[in-house]
Amino acid sequence: MTQITVAALQLGFSTDIDANIANVSRLVREAAAQGAQVILPPELFEGEYFCRVEDEGLFANAAPVTEHKAVLAMQALAEALKVTIPTSFFEADGPHHYNSLAMIGPDGEVQGVYRKSHIPDGPGYEEKFYFRPGNTGFKVWPAPPSAPGWKLGVGVCWDQWYPETARAMMLMGAELLFYPTAIGSEPHDTSLDTARLWRRAMVGHAVSNVVPVIAANRIGTEHDQTFYGTSFITDERGDILAELGREEEGVIVATLDLDRIRRHRAAFGFFRDRRPELYGRLVQDI
Repeated sequence: MTQITVAALQLGFSTDIDANIANVSRLVREAAAQGAQVILPPELFEGEYFCRVEDEGLFANAAPVTEHKAVLAMQALAEALKVTIPTSFFEADGPHHYNSLAMIGPDGEVQGVYRKSHIPDGPGYEEKFYFRPGNTGFKVWPAPPSAPGWKLGVGVCWDQWYPETARAMMLMGAELLFYPTAIGSEPHDTSLDTARLWRRAMVGHAVSNVVPVIAANRIGTEHDQTFYGTSFITDERGDILAELGREEEGVIVATLDLDRIRRHRAAFGFFRDRRPELYGRLVQDI
C-alpha cells in the first residue's frame, strides 16, 4: 500500500511579510509534526490580498522566484523538515508580473514555477491589473519519495473553478489536486456568499476525476473583504476527510491510500470512456 499524508493551512494575514512568513512557518511545522509530507499554504500568503484595489505602488512587492522572501523562507523550511511546500507568490519576471507558484521539494529546491492560467477581474478581485495570464501551461510535479512515480497537480485560486484545469492535470498524470486560494466576500453584492459554490466546484473535480482535492483558503477581514476559510481535504469520492470553519486558524491533515485511489479511478471508467474526438468545441474560441 502506497500512502501519502497531506495538509492544508488556514490563517489570516497582515501587511507585514515577515510576520506572515513566521505564522505560515509555524503551521508548516505543526503539519510536519503530524506527519504531513505535502503542506499547502493559502494563495499569496506574503501579505494582504492586495488585488482588491488598483495601486501601481504595489508592483514593488513582486520579486523573481530566486529572490522572493516567501519562496526563500519556504525553501529553507522544506529542506529542514523534508517536506514539499507548494508556495504561492507575486512574481516579477523582467517587465512582466505573474500570480505564481513555486513547487518546493523536500530537498529545498524549486522544482519549477507554475503561473496562474485564469486571471479574474471583478470588484474586489482585480487581478488583471497586476498579473499577466500564465505562460507555463498546466504542470504536474513529483510526489515525495515515499510515493515514487506519483505526481501532484496544483492550480491557483481562479483555476479551481475550471473543470478543464483539473482534467488537464489528470491527463498529465496527477494523482492529487491542490488549490491554494484567497477568496471571500463579494464587494458588489454583500448578499452573495460563494463559500458553498467554491467547495462544490472542487468537490465536483474530485468526483469526476476520482481524485483527492486539497484546498487552502485564508481567513480574516482585510479592509472591506472578509475571507471565509472553510479549507478542506476530500478523498477520491469527494467525501470530506478534514475541514476548517470560516474563522478557524489551523492545520488539517489526511492520509491517502494512493493504490486504492488508482483502483477506484480505473473502476469508474471515466478515463476509459472519454471521447476526445468529440471535444473539439472545447478548444474553439468562437
